[in-house]
Amino acid sequence: MGEAPQGAPARPSPCAARPSPAHDHVIKPATPHGAHRTRENRRPASILTQKRYPPAAPTAVDGRSHQEDQRLVVADTIPSRLLGQANTRPSAPAYYVRDAGVWRATSWGTYSDQVKQAGRALVALGLDVGSTTTILGFNRPEWVIMNVATMGIGGAAAGIYTTCSPVEVAYIVNHSEAPLILVENEDQWLKVKAERANLPLLKHVVTMKGAPRIADDMVMTWDEFMAKGDAVPESDYLERVHALKPESLATFIYTSGTTGPPKGVMLSHENLAWTAAAARDMNDLRSSDVSLSYLPLSHIAEQMFTVHAPITTGARVYFAESIDAVPENLKEVQPTLFFGVPRIWEKFHAGISSKLKLATGPKAKLVEWAMKVGREANLTPHGNKGLQYKLAQKLIYSKLKPAIGLARARICVSGAAPIAQEVLEFFASLDVIVLEVYGQSEDTGPTSFNMPDNYRFGSVGPAVKGVDVKIAEDGEILVRGPNLFMGYYKDKEATDETLVDGWLHSGDLGEFRDGFLYITGRKKDIIITAGGKNIAPKNIEASLKNHELINEAVVIGDRRKYLTVVVTLDPEASAAWAKERGLSLEGLGEHPTLRAEIQSAVDHVNTELARVEQIKKFKVLARNLTIEDGELTPTLKVKRKKVYDHFATDIESMYEGA
Repeated sequence: MGEAPQGAPARPSPCAARPSPAHDHVIKPATPHGAHRTRENRRPASILTQKRYPPAAPTAVDGRSHQEDQRLVVADTIPSRLLGQANTRPSAPAYYVRDAGVWRATSWGTYSDQVKQAGRALVALGLDVGSTTTILGFNRPEWVIMNVATMGIGGAAAGIYTTCSPVEVAYIVNHSEAPLILVENEDQWLKVKAERANLPLLKHVVTMKGAPRIADDMVMTWDEFMAKGDAVPESDYLERVHALKPESLATFIYTSGTTGPPKGVMLSHENLAWTAAAARDMNDLRSSDVSLSYLPLSHIAEQMFTVHAPITTGARVYFAESIDAVPENLKEVQPTLFFGVPRIWEKFHAGISSKLKLATGPKAKLVEWAMKVGREANLTPHGNKGLQYKLAQKLIYSKLKPAIGLARARICVSGAAPIAQEVLEFFASLDVIVLEVYGQSEDTGPTSFNMPDNYRFGSVGPAVKGVDVKIAEDGEILVRGPNLFMGYYKDKEATDETLVDGWLHSGDLGEFRDGFLYITGRKKDIIITAGGKNIAPKNIEASLKNHELINEAVVIGDRRKYLTVVVTLDPEASAAWAKERGLSLEGLGEHPTLRAEIQSAVDHVNTELARVEQIKKFKVLARNLTIEDGELTPTLKVKRKKVYDHFATDIESMYEGA
């Protein structure tokens, strides 16, 4: 990163100690020695020096054996683990890309060589310890190679969401002080070009494979970039990996905040290595596992599934061709591990439900029976999996799961936002256990995790082993452990507010029941009614979105006499629903038949709520919320204030005369 521009504050150190807030209780799982860290001793050697890979026979690469590479490695980091994989299993497949209809593999040995070559190229371009690269593109091997290579030379990469505007792209490039950006294609380059005059530190633009050649002195192709590495000895890169410090900055995660500009979350090498090992140990992740990479790599969760955990375990990663190709790619790959945000699972739910409804006669009764058996067998980890379950497995589950791409899935995960319990129970009835997890960028992804042999629907699981979680007097979830971030880049004030006496203040509200954590809301989203009642809207909204027609739901009611909700319609589901009934899409939201359907969804949710939490009125918005209009973040979280501002007339119409 070099020196900050004049007047820019330096990277913040973790905040000074303050009195710890009062709390109800602390959940302390069995914790490895050294995981309870003080502010003065945050990274004990007992954790950092654990060796993860046994030595193996050397394999020659460009005159230097992988065994020689391994001898140079001391610190346990993601780049060093990649060298370890190349040492122990150089010919095993590491990742796959679909080319001309065929999934083509790249081995761990080649993957490691690609990262080394990219690291050498970065050094040739003048990047050094502390330098930053930025990456703007869909999930591709080049994304991951640049990310790990930047770590390897002692720098840090910052991913940028592909949905970001030119101004947002420029903000992250400038804030991170990046001299280089990797872009997927011409469309993403045009965003950089539009802000070129406002990017004084940017010197190099690299395009991913397949992008058209761009006639600009600043821009080079991927092959041209990699060729620059020939000017730097391989030993230079390996020595840099050897010199990495566990406590040093490894990567930036720029939060897609619902208020204000994104903050740069700084994660260390230890943060990444410790969390990846914890994920491996919790879920028995192994080299035979397969995952599909398709969610934004700018998010820490997808980085963990695509980069850190596979490099730690030796698992294989398939890169989806595009977001639109995910359903077909999923059926082809049939991953053993699958991570989806709630909206993905809700889409699956809606699509499967609509198809199951087409079944008639004996087939419909068979499906109904199988779903009842599945629900009883899977509502708890140790349900009844007797003869009826085995029969349902043969007749229904074994046919349905391959059709959606989950025939081999042994671990399915939902995270990043609340998911309705009804959705989880629906999948359980089809013998697909979706495990809800909880965490944030500031603790490298996971805080708590439901596990295949220890889950409870509606909860986000027990605390991750080695992480302490407690509930403050006001209900806020506080977290402490080796996965806590270093702070926000150039924002000491926000760091000091978030990290207090070694505890991360999550901003989320929750409670423990029998050792399982339940999320009850978000502090800043709490609605205080005119009667003074505090209401968390998130779970109400998640339940409403369980209806196949509802795409988004935003509960209103702060300082109001009662709660209302604005909803948007799912484009595909509402089009099919309208066609079945001979209705026009124009003005559908105001049609009595549609309103009756939404009212029934509201009534159903209200039966589970206290009177003060119940929705009294609703409004179907004329359009969906969008990232472009500023109502959604790149990770599809709702920006409530923008919704209130943009749809003020619709909202006020529900309170006329109140």
